[in-house]
Amino acid sequence: MSLISSSICASRQIAPRLAAVAPVVPSARRWQKRGVKTQPAYEGHIPLNWFEHGFLTLGSAFMALANPRRGDMVAALGDLTSGPVLPRLRDAMLASPEGRQILKERPRVNSHTVDMNKLALLPEGTFGNAYVTWLERCGVTPDTREPVHYIDDPELAYVMQRYRECHDFYHCICGLPVNVESELALKFFEFANLGLPMTGFAAAFGHLRLTQTKRERLFREFVPWAVKCGSSAQSLITVYWEKRWEENVGDMKKEFGIWDPPEPRWSRPLSEAKAAAAKRQKDAQAKLQEASS
Repeated sequence: MSLISSSICASRQIAPRLAAVAPVVPSARRWQKRGVKTQPAYEGHIPLNWFEHGFLTLGSAFMALANPRRGDMVAALGDLTSGPVLPRLRDAMLASPEGRQILKERPRVNSHTVDMNKLALLPEGTFGNAYVTWLERCGVTPDTREPVHYIDDPELAYVMQRYRECHDFYHCICGLPVNVESELALKFFEFANLGLPMTGFAAAFGHLRLTQTKRERLFREFVPWAVKCGSSAQSLITVYWEKRWEENVGDMKKEFGIWDPPEPRWSRPLSEAKAAAAKRQKDAQAKLQEASS
C-alpha cells in the first residue's frame, strides 16, 4: 500500500480516539460525516470521502510526475481520475460478445492464470507465441500490475483492472517495447482508443523527461500514428485476448484495425528473444514428455 493511502488509513484509526477526548461542537458535526460508505465493496477496496479523494488525486499526480517508476502512484491516479470514462468502457464491453463474456467470467492475467510454457509451444506467428517472445525481449512479467483500490463500483473496478492487466497485450499487438518513448507512444494510442484520463495525463507531461531529439521524434513519428491508429481501431478493452492465443497476429491486427508504428528502439535483439522463447519451448516439451512417460 502506498504512503499516502497508509496515511489515510492511519488517520481513520486515530480519529475515534481524538473524538473520545475532544469536545464536539454542533458546527463541527457536519465535517465528521463521511460522504461515502466506509465498508469496502470488494477485496482491496479503500473507500474515500471527497477530501481524501482530492488529496490523493493531487498527491498521486505529483508523485507520478516526479517519479514515473512509482507504479503505485500511477495506478492510484488512474483509479481516481477514471470515474467518468469507465461506464462508457463497460457499455462498450456489454455491446460486444467478447466483452460480455469478459465481464461475466472476469479473467485475470498473471503468471498463475496464463501458462507461459503452453504458449511457448504454439507456432511462430500466433499471438500466444508472440506474447511470450515479447515478454522475453522486454524482460518483464505479467505480475507487476497494481490492484485497483479507489473505484467504488466493483464492476467498474474490474474494468479498470482489466485494462491494467491487458496493457502488455497492447504493447505486443502494436510491436512496442517498454522504454520511455515507446510507453508514451502507447499512452497516446490508449488515450485515443479508450479515453482514460490517466493515459492523457501521461501523454501530456511524460514527454518532458525526454531529450529534445527523442521528443522531436515522438511527436514527429509516433504521435501521428498513435492518434490516428488508436482512434480508428476497435476498442481494445472488448478483446478477450486469452481466447485468441492460437490466432495469427497479422490477422488479429487486420481485424482490430491496427497497423505497425514507426520502428521503435529495442534494448534486446529479436534473435535473442526468439532464442530464449525457443529454450522455454524446449523445456516445455521436455516436461510434457517426462509427464507422459
